[in-house]
Amino acid sequence: MTFNFKFIERILLDILASLIFYTSIPLPYIKALDFQGVARFAPFTGLIIGIILALLDMAMNYLGVPVLTRSTLVVGAWVMITGGLHLDGVMDTADGLAVLDPQRRLEVMTDSATGAFGAMSAVVLLLLKTAALTDIQNGRWLILMLACAWGRWGQVSAIARYAYLKPSGKGAFHKQAIQSYKDVLPTLVLILSIGCLSLLLHPHNIYYPFFISLAGGAIATLTGAWFNYKLGGHTGDTYGAVVEWTEAFFLCVMTVTF
Repeated sequence: MTFNFKFIERILLDILASLIFYTSIPLPYIKALDFQGVARFAPFTGLIIGIILALLDMAMNYLGVPVLTRSTLVVGAWVMITGGLHLDGVMDTADGLAVLDPQRRLEVMTDSATGAFGAMSAVVLLLLKTAALTDIQNGRWLILMLACAWGRWGQVSAIARYAYLKPSGKGAFHKQAIQSYKDVLPTLVLILSIGCLSLLLHPHNIYYPFFISLAGGAIATLTGAWFNYKLGGHTGDTYGAVVEWTEAFFLCVMTVTF
């Protein structure tokens, strides 16, 4: 029993460390926290973010806030909760990919200044999220949870599958923590299980969980693969870009599914 208690305590501390690392939610700092393995628990963090957004959305719906305004506020809260961490990766990655010389792309991505392509990519991404969320009328709570979870699972998958391009970069320790499918599989099973909740929304269509899971897994995997194809690997910025674009494309697909 003592072993099980310590194991559960360690898991909870790791999830807390992941929340502190990946979000701007004010949480107490505990000395025992180990931030080296936070990426393994990123999908858990995504689920928690999704739950917060879902509760906010339901509260505004109860108060009668129109769907477009509600969706805009949810997307704004989405950025605030993450502190713009992943959105910054979207902008830096876009600026890097805009450079024709492949040798200079990483150099441009490390520049703290945001270029025109970075700004445009951020605008397009936020518009996509807002528009798609507005078009989703049913099951918004579940879609928000799954979008945040799949986005971060895409990040974890990219860390496990592809080379890290900057050994001295800030995200290098993520690659050291995630080495095989064993670090990716537990959260995948969790997300697939949560996807089965769609049967509550469509009890007469047993194929909904399958399509939702297929869409989320495919988008998360292909997004990471595309950045790897363009850059020959990944950086901390592209990890953030995988999260954001997976979330956005998943929401877009869900406008058709739901």
